[in-house]
Amino acid sequence: MIRGPGADGQGLRYTEVVVGDAFTSTMTVTETHLVLGAGLIGDFNPHHVDETYARGARYGGRILHGMLTSAIMGASLGMRFQGTAIGYLEHHVRFLAPVYPGDTLATTWRFVERIDKPKLAGGIVVAHGECRNQDGGLVASAEAKMLVGDDPTGRGSAA
Repeated sequence: MIRGPGADGQGLRYTEVVVGDAFTSTMTVTETHLVLGAGLIGDFNPHHVDETYARGARYGGRILHGMLTSAIMGASLGMRFQGTAIGYLEHHVRFLAPVYPGDTLATTWRFVERIDKPKLAGGIVVAHGECRNQDGGLVASAEAKMLVGDDPTGRGSAA
């Protein structure tokens, strides 16, 4: 598991990242996530907001927007580097199964590569993520790249 500070304090610094380390965070998706998410991103597709329509559609009920599943995954990585992140550079997600209100999602990120950026007093952390529901079903997989510094302000070096 990850050594060093976590989401309850100062974020993990680049030099504290160990390739192979992993961490997991969980969140239960609620009706509020679905409704506020629709308004936030402007996607009112009936698969997300119309229970009568969704019950008769492919997934048998309303489902969370894929974009929001992706955001939930990304948020846990961002929080791991709170205060040390310089920028979230890339996030590629493959959606594999629907997410319903009431599902509890467990996102596990594993650090797979470090790319040193000495001029920025840090480097790029490459991570692979999996998001599973409460039944262990894989709902999404992802790869992310985060530019992380050793400066707790997240500003890195100007040199």
